[in-house]
Amino acid sequence: METYGKLLLIAIPAFLVLILLEKAYGLYRGMDTFRNLDMISSLSSGSTMVTKDMMGLTVVILSYEWMVRHLAMAHIDTGLWTYVIAFLVLDFSGYWTHRIAHQYNLFWNNHIIHHSSEEFNLACALRQSISVFFRIFTFLLLPAALLGVPGKVIAIVAPLHLFAQFWYHTQHIGRMGWLEHFIVTPSHHRVHHAINPEYIDKNYSQIFIFWDRLFGTFQAEREDVPPVYGISRPVRTWNPLKINFMHLRQLVLDAWYADSWRDKLRLWWMPTGWRPADVQQRFPIQKIEDVYQYEKYDTPAMPTFHAWCWVQLTVMLGFLSWLLAHVADIGSPGIFLYGGFIFISIYAMTDMMDGNRSAFLWEAARGLYGGWLLFSQGGDWFGLSQWTPWAGFAIATYFILSLAGARWFMVRRPKDTHILYQRS
Repeated sequence: METYGKLLLIAIPAFLVLILLEKAYGLYRGMDTFRNLDMISSLSSGSTMVTKDMMGLTVVILSYEWMVRHLAMAHIDTGLWTYVIAFLVLDFSGYWTHRIAHQYNLFWNNHIIHHSSEEFNLACALRQSISVFFRIFTFLLLPAALLGVPGKVIAIVAPLHLFAQFWYHTQHIGRMGWLEHFIVTPSHHRVHHAINPEYIDKNYSQIFIFWDRLFGTFQAEREDVPPVYGISRPVRTWNPLKINFMHLRQLVLDAWYADSWRDKLRLWWMPTGWRPADVQQRFPIQKIEDVYQYEKYDTPAMPTFHAWCWVQLTVMLGFLSWLLAHVADIGSPGIFLYGGFIFISIYAMTDMMDGNRSAFLWEAARGLYGGWLLFSQGGDWFGLSQWTPWAGFAIATYFILSLAGARWFMVRRPKDTHILYQRS
């Protein structure tokens, strides 16, 4: 976990720099693909994923190491080809895990966050799930286990495979010639994120596009069909914690209200979006029918509020960076207390972005919880005072100013916090 934290300390700043460069390039070209609050929501979502990973809240039902010990038909030496095989098998597994997430109600909850942005840019690549608590698709790595690929090789290749999926979340790179036949390109992935009928449920591949070509799910981007991004049942919130469990909540409610026990049980395994007829009639859910006339989610806010959100995000990333750099020193239960603080911080900030009146209460809870953490450590913040003697005082002051700022914006923000109807 400590090694993973150090790797993230390198990856996160690199991702942020690339996102800001894409933003600057878009402004220069007159094609800005970012909106401030959507961008902050995406970065906040990435922070929740990192925090959850550091807390180790995922249970592996079937471990790869167990498969290697009991099923390996050979044991190959660690070398270049070992890593090539591991990468290919991870990509094969990723294709099917991704496809299953799109096609079944239960597993869509694990992926909805990634498609929830109505923009398509590098920041939305960071919208990763925190709702996966049980890892059940390890068996898809069976080909590598049969060949005896060591678990340490998978552990090294897995984060590299994940990070390699970042770059193609952009609208600024067109077709890439002959590479379109071999790897996933921005053009391919724009299709995957689009909700146009021509593009729905296509291009599941993560690195090598030939999986889609092989299994019949490939679709090329068409010049006459510009991609429209998001999901067909819009989430209507900036809050990544809400989005992560939104679909699961709906499934639970549908199962509760369904009259038929058969529907209550089969609901979970039906195609994504399926609902019992009686529930759909009594509790209809808005669905985009015309993707070219749909309503993008936005909330009115003053320029000073946008600046306040960026300050809050920057401070939160500072807190997160300290966790990543000192996860071993913080240990348990400190890491769970710290993780809870990050989650509350993100919830409070994005609830404020949504314009909800409850946001002030969440900000107050955050300040009280943070103050308790400071008090319980004698005015220190998880060892920060060793580096900066006045750290405790600075953090306490920040909590007070943050609460005051939240109150000020709750009073001064436009009273109309309904969605702005727009499409660009």
